[in-house]
Amino acid sequence: MKYLVTGTAGFIGLHLAERLLTEGHEVVGIDNLNDYYDVELKHARLARLEGRKGYRFTRLDLADREATAAVFARERPERVIHLAAQAGVRYSLDHPLAYADSNLVGHLNVLEGCRRTEVRHLLYASSSSVYGLNRKTPFSPSDRTDHPVSLYAATKKANELMSHSYAHLYGLPTTGLRFFTVYGPWGRPDMAYFKFTRAILEDRPIDVYNNGEMRRDFTYIDDIVEGIMRLAPLAPEANAAWTVETGAPSESSAPYRVVNIGNSQPEPLMRFIRELEQALGRKARLNMLPLQPGDVLETVADTSSLEALTGFRPHTDLPVGLARFVAWYREFHAR
Repeated sequence: MKYLVTGTAGFIGLHLAERLLTEGHEVVGIDNLNDYYDVELKHARLARLEGRKGYRFTRLDLADREATAAVFARERPERVIHLAAQAGVRYSLDHPLAYADSNLVGHLNVLEGCRRTEVRHLLYASSSSVYGLNRKTPFSPSDRTDHPVSLYAATKKANELMSHSYAHLYGLPTTGLRFFTVYGPWGRPDMAYFKFTRAILEDRPIDVYNNGEMRRDFTYIDDIVEGIMRLAPLAPEANAAWTVETGAPSESSAPYRVVNIGNSQPEPLMRFIRELEQALGRKARLNMLPLQPGDVLETVADTSSLEALTGFRPHTDLPVGLARFVAWYREFHAR
């Protein structure tokens, strides 16, 4: 099976591409290698893929309409897993146009490429951030998500709406993947667990927002990849019996679905810090701060639809996942 995977120099993209190649699939990788965070880390990820049988890479900004269309026309992938995006809630407060270019224009160009080459199934990264001001937990794909609290979240909600329109108009099967706080080896330096690790090892204080009164559904990278792999062959089908009045927002009369991929075990931020201290063998110095704009107090995933579709439920315990991350971090940074 030929896959086009966007964002293969990214965290999830690396792990997914490795898994696809291991299982004998062909992978066309795309990334623009922007400098949002350490480009050397992105090159190091790509180095793990370069030379592997079945993999080839194109450096490309998906906001470039003609170049993106050319890749789709040349490669004609059977499935597309679109992970490339401008990430980060706080970064969106000061750099909003980067999110318009990457997350809106880029996503539209991917949709057009899929439509014109009759891709069998488009899976794309959404985010738990779309739940915004929702207070009911666990967050369910059947919940309404009309009140995002950051531009990043708004662009991810827009991706879901854009994908539904293409599913409805052109019969393009689309699956939105709402990821919940992904962590693990080769992770993103802008994420809290990565920043905390670096600061603790350098004996610098870590910033703890809302005085630590937050909970997150931390999901280990291998569980994310397993969920994607199981969903990839399961293209949604049109359901003529579905209606807006009676159906769930995560489904449609079009070949469209949205699912959560999360660990379903929200962890208090302070427990997370204690487990990280344990894995590092060092104590953290805490700089307690108020809640930041764009943050939410709690995330927790209802993964019942993922389980019903695939029989899989993410399960990696936090101490196990953090120990694996710390081991990678020490090796990668020779500490």
